[in-house]
Amino acid sequence: MNTERNDAPAASNFIRNIIDDDNRTGKWGQRVETRFPPEPNGYLHIGHAKSICLNFGVARSYGGVCHLRFDDTNPEKESVEYVESIIDSVRWLGFEWEKDGKEQLYFASDYYEKLYEFAELLIERGKAYVDSQSAEEMRASRGSATEVGTPSRFRDRSMQENLDLFRRMKAGEFQEGEHVLRAKIDMSSPNFNMRDPVIYRIRFAHHYRTGDTWCVYPMYDYTHCISDALENITHSLCTLEFEDHRPLYDWILNELAEAGIFTRPLPQQIEFSRLNLTYAITSKRKLLQLVTEGHVDGWDDPRMPTIVGLRRRGFTPEGIQLFCERIGVTKVDSWIDMSVFEGALRDDLDEKAPRTAAVLDPLKLIIDNFPEGLTEPCSAPVHPHHPEQGVREFPISRELWIEREDYNETPPKGYFRLFPGNKVRLRYGYVIECTGADKDENGNIVAVHCNYFPDSKSGTEGANNYKVKGNIHWVSAADAYPAEVRIYDRLFKEPQPDAGGRDFLEALNPDSKRVVNAYLEPGARHAQPEQRYQFERHGYFVADRVDSKPGRPVFNRIVSLRDSWGKPA
Repeated sequence: MNTERNDAPAASNFIRNIIDDDNRTGKWGQRVETRFPPEPNGYLHIGHAKSICLNFGVARSYGGVCHLRFDDTNPEKESVEYVESIIDSVRWLGFEWEKDGKEQLYFASDYYEKLYEFAELLIERGKAYVDSQSAEEMRASRGSATEVGTPSRFRDRSMQENLDLFRRMKAGEFQEGEHVLRAKIDMSSPNFNMRDPVIYRIRFAHHYRTGDTWCVYPMYDYTHCISDALENITHSLCTLEFEDHRPLYDWILNELAEAGIFTRPLPQQIEFSRLNLTYAITSKRKLLQLVTEGHVDGWDDPRMPTIVGLRRRGFTPEGIQLFCERIGVTKVDSWIDMSVFEGALRDDLDEKAPRTAAVLDPLKLIIDNFPEGLTEPCSAPVHPHHPEQGVREFPISRELWIEREDYNETPPKGYFRLFPGNKVRLRYGYVIECTGADKDENGNIVAVHCNYFPDSKSGTEGANNYKVKGNIHWVSAADAYPAEVRIYDRLFKEPQPDAGGRDFLEALNPDSKRVVNAYLEPGARHAQPEQRYQFERHGYFVADRVDSKPGRPVFNRIVSLRDSWGKPA
């Protein structure tokens, strides 16, 4: 599946301006290498999609390469399941990580030996020390926004003592929390990240790749910049919350360059605003809570903002890429309305989704003067904007299914659909005149009756003799495919579900999922998993990739035809 978008040149932004300047000066010799570095401790979500599209998109447009690297330095929360899910999601979005026939797939855990070696080097150069304070003491000694930190009483240990302690930490001689390794920088720095940050801690935890080989693990801030340098990354693109971490990123690399480990120029960290999408939650902890407490049906629930959820919902890689193009890249955090995301999906799907008829709230329509047992073929374009795709055929018969809202015994002003005495056209079929309806003992409408005009069929000369204002869709009762259709909507009813620290579960939308028994045009029976359609009048739908069976597809609503969220009916 080719999901690369080539319909427009890449929009300029401050990141591209930096790269253009680097190329003009020859800083990297025209080389552009980026990386997407997820931690494999959960499923990717729409926020990650922005970073994926940016990192891979920038590299691709400059003829470079983007590495896929797993920052797997936290053994307690990481697993192969998440690694495989991330690989699958990035590929599904349309990106690869190969350059000159070599796969640029990396794991921070592959660098554990070097990371440890470099930590010893920092100790030898007087730039790191083993701190034996308790976590509470360390926290208190860091100071505050108005008070400088207090140096640890262990800060001036000798190089030999630090090396001995660090090696014994590695050998497993101490308990968790008994010692940590800290960078020796500046306890009076206004930037908390520079107040002697911890770069190694003891963890007796099984790592999904290295097993029980290690019991000391490097911290993210220490690992990430070194991984970039080892992989010769040129531009390290990350979100704004890491802006305050950039001085530490630069300090570590500069110290190792001074020690002769790395040559200059060193990788450059550049920050951009993260994606904040209304009516969605992207906190991994909160997403996990939704799953474990049963508020959704798993990580791939079509209401979830995870990429596996978006895929199952029926969103397209191209639509997600289009959305990311439209929101652009800035240095200012802002909220993007969900309608912008849904609009990009509609624009993508409108061009590619074949049309079909579906009745989601069925009511029987009986054409009393249509001969019993007779069926006639009707036809309609597969796609109204692409005649080259041909036509689809379906039968009309005496009994049809129509939408319940298309009949009203006492219609309001401006209602042009079925009511006694009114004429409408059956879309792609005949003009009919309503004659009445059958009711049950409770007064509920159970069937509508009408007569048809045999000379009024769409596509024939007689069709022009009838001028009607209403046009309704239908399917033949005898031939329709009875399908389970899931009507999905936004998971939350509030734009910012967790604003102000409130319980986001209170904002759950109780109507985010409805399951209906619908009747579809006969051809829909043959839909393959992930095949998308526009159900005329209703919106865009996809055959569920998990629950669909051969000849028995189940459909999910991707998005309605237009944005009506929160608007009066």
